[in-house]
Amino acid sequence: MTMTFSPLTPQFAAEVAGIDLTRPLTAEQVKAIDDGMDRWGVLVFHDQRFDDETQLAFSRNFGELEVSSGAEMSRPEENRLRPEMADISNLDVKNQLRAADDRKRLGALGNRLWHSDASFRVIPAKYSLLSARIVPPSGGNTEFADMRAAYDTLDEETKAEIEDLVTEHSGAFSRELIGFPREIYGGEFQEKLRPVRHRLVRYDERTGRKSLYLSAHIGSILGWPIPEARAYIRDLTEHATQPQFVYAHQWKVWDLVIWDNRTTMHRARRYNDLTDVRDMRRSTIRGEAMTVQQAA
Repeated sequence: MTMTFSPLTPQFAAEVAGIDLTRPLTAEQVKAIDDGMDRWGVLVFHDQRFDDETQLAFSRNFGELEVSSGAEMSRPEENRLRPEMADISNLDVKNQLRAADDRKRLGALGNRLWHSDASFRVIPAKYSLLSARIVPPSGGNTEFADMRAAYDTLDEETKAEIEDLVTEHSGAFSRELIGFPREIYGGEFQEKLRPVRHRLVRYDERTGRKSLYLSAHIGSILGWPIPEARAYIRDLTEHATQPQFVYAHQWKVWDLVIWDNRTTMHRARRYNDLTDVRDMRRSTIRGEAMTVQQAA
């Protein structure tokens, strides 16, 4: 069977058929997926019947796995899944629906903001791979925004202004946007929330293209007053998430979607998480380099 790539939008995101990702892949198949990621940024695979072990085994074809931030910022007995698997669900450790006032449920609402996974790390994430195990009857879609096309359509004056800007990212900044006081979110894990620095414009040596590196995790631009910086980041985010740059994925059970965090943003959409189960499991590939040299 031959692997095929079918565009989901003219320039962004593609559906891939003709491959079973739960089986060991050849080097040629891995390279074809990597090349597809360079071309499309988001790849959709249907009917990939992963369990956690086979998903992690497939993910390792693309680099070193990250430990999920949820596992890092909780005690082992609080985690439903193994540390390398991010639990993108509304279930607690007993597989019960989380209550309306459950702290983890409320923190997870930050996933509904436009963001790039793990941009709060000194070395930010490369790929994210999200497997749909249970999907709600309505809602819960994921939207992806093409940061390369968003950059390409900026006017030249704006491109020159942002070329050398450096931003600061922290998971606390995004949770502050949904109402968590910065000094409270994260509890005893405050060290994990220290801001890290990234370039606002990233250059991809593989493709020769530039992209915006935006995220709800951005709280400041170095050298700018914070109110001005946050207003400017909001302006850029509004530009980058216009409908012409966005692909919305409506999940089916056993879908696997892979996206490149270096060239895309994404957000989850609302669903009734107090009555309907949504069980998604994400493995994440660690990035390969810092975007700027970090201060000691």
